[in-house]
Amino acid sequence: MASGIDVVVKIGSMALIRKRENDIDYNIISRLAGELRPGMILVSSGATEIGRLDYIKRVGQELYGDPDEVKTDYSAQGQAILMNNYRQFVDQRYAVRQILVEHQHFNDPEKREYIRRMLLRAPVQQAIPIINYNDPVSFEENRKMELSDLKARAGENRHLVECVDNDETAAVISQLVGARTLLILSSVEGIYQDPGDPATLVERVTGSDIQSVVAAIRELQKSCVGASRAGANGAKAKLEFVLGPVQAGTRVIIGHARHSIRDLLEGRVARTVIGVE
Repeated sequence: MASGIDVVVKIGSMALIRKRENDIDYNIISRLAGELRPGMILVSSGATEIGRLDYIKRVGQELYGDPDEVKTDYSAQGQAILMNNYRQFVDQRYAVRQILVEHQHFNDPEKREYIRRMLLRAPVQQAIPIINYNDPVSFEENRKMELSDLKARAGENRHLVECVDNDETAAVISQLVGARTLLILSSVEGIYQDPGDPATLVERVTGSDIQSVVAAIRELQKSCVGASRAGANGAKAKLEFVLGPVQAGTRVIIGHARHSIRDLLEGRVARTVIGVE
């Protein structure tokens, strides 16, 4: 699985927010951005929530109306803020490239290959791709209709990328570029047997071969319930999304965004590691 991509990093919305202060966690975003290097790809959520917080700060109230339109407006506002912060804190020697994707980019072989080649060019050009789902131009009802049409044309047995959240997007990107590691940063230390009990952190989901790792993932999914916030898909969905990268030979690490990339990769802090030993 030789490629120029060492790590695909994914960070979730809530990991970028200081909930009590209703503001961006600049400590997280500055440290994360400062660690990014060519050979890394960042898949970043957060545009919608950051846009919402920025709108409230400026206008004094939330937007009201059609939920799809509200999400569109917030994400368009937040995307600019998100990228501005990443550019500010990424080492100035490196270029930053924003890539906004939608489900059809991965379900169309030609578009998928075009994206793959662009991402693989980035390391040799000293560039860091930062990817997010293109929420401002993709509303839920239209997405469902497009996916339904794709299924009708491709057949029910073909797997389609839906991009239901950025965990899926990051998993697809990891497979696309043959990444050595997929690092998922969240607001918890990893995957828990019991989400209400920190002592039940699962440190390793491993095996001697891919089949045994997949079996261990399936077993762990049985104890995964709930999600960290409304609209999130929870640990069970995370484990489902990482099956593809694991089967392709990628090591998956899930950990808290307060830890550095290096500490998580090298095992100096609590985390969940998934893959063949």
